[in-house]
Amino acid sequence: MLVKVYGSAVIGVEATTITVEVNIDKGIGYHLVGLPDSAIKESSYRISGALKNSGYKFPGKKITINMAPADLRKEGSAYDLALAVGIMAASGQMESARLSEFVIMGELSLDGSLNPVKGALPIAIQAKKDGFKGFILPSQNGKEAAVVEGLNVYALSNIKEVINLLKGENRIAPLCVDIKREFYEKTNSEDLDFADVKGQETIKRCMEIAAAGGHNIILIGPPGSGKTMLAKRLPTILPPMSLTEAMETTKIHSVVGKLNGNTGLMYSRPFRSPHHTISDVALVGGGTYPQPGEISLSHNGVLFLDELPEFKRSVLEVMRQPLEDREVTISRARFTITYPSSFMLVASMNPSPGGFFIDKDQVSSATVMEAQRYLSKISGPLLDRIDLHIELQPVPFEKLSGKRSGEKSKQIRERVMVARNIQSERYSSKNHIHYNAQMSVKQIRKYCRLDKTSQQLLKHAMQHLNLSARAYDRILKVSRTISDLAKSDDILPEHIAEAIQYRSLDREGWLG
Repeated sequence: MLVKVYGSAVIGVEATTITVEVNIDKGIGYHLVGLPDSAIKESSYRISGALKNSGYKFPGKKITINMAPADLRKEGSAYDLALAVGIMAASGQMESARLSEFVIMGELSLDGSLNPVKGALPIAIQAKKDGFKGFILPSQNGKEAAVVEGLNVYALSNIKEVINLLKGENRIAPLCVDIKREFYEKTNSEDLDFADVKGQETIKRCMEIAAAGGHNIILIGPPGSGKTMLAKRLPTILPPMSLTEAMETTKIHSVVGKLNGNTGLMYSRPFRSPHHTISDVALVGGGTYPQPGEISLSHNGVLFLDELPEFKRSVLEVMRQPLEDREVTISRARFTITYPSSFMLVASMNPSPGGFFIDKDQVSSATVMEAQRYLSKISGPLLDRIDLHIELQPVPFEKLSGKRSGEKSKQIRERVMVARNIQSERYSSKNHIHYNAQMSVKQIRKYCRLDKTSQQLLKHAMQHLNLSARAYDRILKVSRTISDLAKSDDILPEHIAEAIQYRSLDREGWLG
């Protein structure tokens, strides 16, 4: 008897429906075809144990299973449940009439219970597109899949519940999640606050500009000056994610299995902080079976690289293209995958190996050669792609010990959101541009027009600081953001002047 069951394969952050064809005939043997990997080939042992321990029979006949399309490689143990249901239906132990209505995914334990799978959200989205009525999956992935409206999601605990549901013996209601209410209730809950940071008011202003325009930023200062503390609080002043952004971000984290089972969507912007020993594949994504890297896991959020010069140069150089294109393409002989990677890069570094600026009056200060050698670990093209270069000095004792608290993240976020709303209106006709840092050269020429005084000021800076064409564009983008924060339609000379002073690493002799 031949039956068809439907599963799904996740490729990149998108899913493709897989047809599992199960045929049982006279003879003995278990034949699994359709480019399955080792985990799927081992499924017969898990399925046999799960069925027997749940009170069902594993047929001792010739079982042939084809996973179509046969030229697409299938990976992982998530097909166990679909294969088991197909075997049950083909052996006549259950009816197969309702199988065409569902996508079925889940990993089986030997006792018949279901273990969570990766990529439940993109699978649910594709199931709805393909016209399936329901999605049967493990209970741990229920909320994640229930985010998709218009699809009945059945989050079950074991194979017995699945078979009873398909037989019609158990009337289980589909999982319902009011995702919009839950999303808007939880988007504003933050544990960190800029009010915790003593002093550094100038740096907070820079962080506000970076958040308002989505600009990349590098913080340069000695140990204990607050670089990490400020970076960790940057997400608290970014605008809350929209439902669309939350879906995009959740899909990526779903693919790598990094979602909390108690929540359907990611409510806060991601903040990723990889260690400096990370490999280039772990950062941008890839591997034998490509997976998203840290830059894609930071999509719509912040990627924080602490102690930037300590990262391997090859690791940093692979970020050049994703920083410009806001996506990363991984090519293999048989396929090409593109992952979104629209993130804010926040980097920090000490000014020298010893951690201090050049200061003739301090014994512990660095020499010019030491500082230049340390800075040369970061390439010029990468620094060019960072809009704001900020120097930090240690916070004096008077401010550290003072009782006066700084401005709260909520107040800063309100100003940032006003500036972002201005940008949203400006780029409303552009599909892929939402804030100033995403502007192309064409948009820069259109929206960053300067008066004569501003042009002269920028020309003087270009000549004296020996800035590149990319740095020129960065200054215009930052000045546009500063004018948006000031609610000004035009870019004024003071906006250009402030943007120029945030290019510390372009200034000759900035080390001392």
